[in-house]
Amino acid sequence: MKALNKIKSWLYAIEILLSVVIVVLIFFVAPSSNLWVRRKWSRMQKFLIGYKIDIVGSPDPRANMIIANHQSMLDIMALEDIHPANICWIAKKEIEDIPFFGNVIRVPKMIPIDRKDPRSLPKIIKLAKDRISEGRVIAIFPEGTRGNGDKILKFKSGANMIANKLNLVVQPVLIIGSRKIMDSKSVSVNSGTLKVIYMDIVDTSDKDWLENTRVKMQNLLEQNLNK
Repeated sequence: MKALNKIKSWLYAIEILLSVVIVVLIFFVAPSSNLWVRRKWSRMQKFLIGYKIDIVGSPDPRANMIIANHQSMLDIMALEDIHPANICWIAKKEIEDIPFFGNVIRVPKMIPIDRKDPRSLPKIIKLAKDRISEGRVIAIFPEGTRGNGDKILKFKSGANMIANKLNLVVQPVLIIGSRKIMDSKSVSVNSGTLKVIYMDIVDTSDKDWLENTRVKMQNLLEQNLNK
C-alpha cells in the first residue's frame, strides 16, 4: 500500500509540473483571464487528489487583506478555489526568479518579497496599494514558512507593517489538515477533508493585534484538533 501511495504521489508531482507549464502558456496567450485559469486549475487539482473543503464562516466583503497559517502548497490551491475575490499573494521572490515558472507570479501581478532585504518593504507597500486599488485582496502567510499543522509558528512583522501603513481591513483564515492531504516535503498526496475557517475581522488599532491573532488562531486550531 505504501508503495502504491508513493507511486501515486510521484505521478501527481509530475502532473503538477506539466499542468503548471500549461497554465503559464495560457497566461501568455490570455493574461487577462489569469483568475479564471487559476481557479479552474485549483479545482482540477482538487478533483485529481480527491479532497473536499469544509468551509466554516465566510469571507468578509470589507476585508482587503487575509492572513492565513501555512502547511502546504494546498493552502494556496484551496483559497484560490473558494475565495470570491481576486487574491494577490505575497510570495517568495525565489519563485519569481525561477526561469519560465516565475511567470505564475509575474503575469497575475502577485507581489514578490525578498526577506533578505528589509529595504524592499516600501516597494511591497506601494505594490499592495496598487493591487488593492484594482479591487484585489492581499493574502499573506505571516509565519513565513510551512508549519507541521498542529502549531501556529511565530508571525513575522511584515503583515503588521503592510496593514498599518495602508490601513487595511484584515481577516484571519485558519486552515486545518492541508499537510495531511499534501505534504510537499515528503512528496505525499492523499484524499481527505480540508477545513477552512474564516475568522472575525481583526481590530488593528491594537498595537499587539498580530500576536493576539496568532494566539486566537492557535487556540481555535487546538479546539478543532481535539474534537
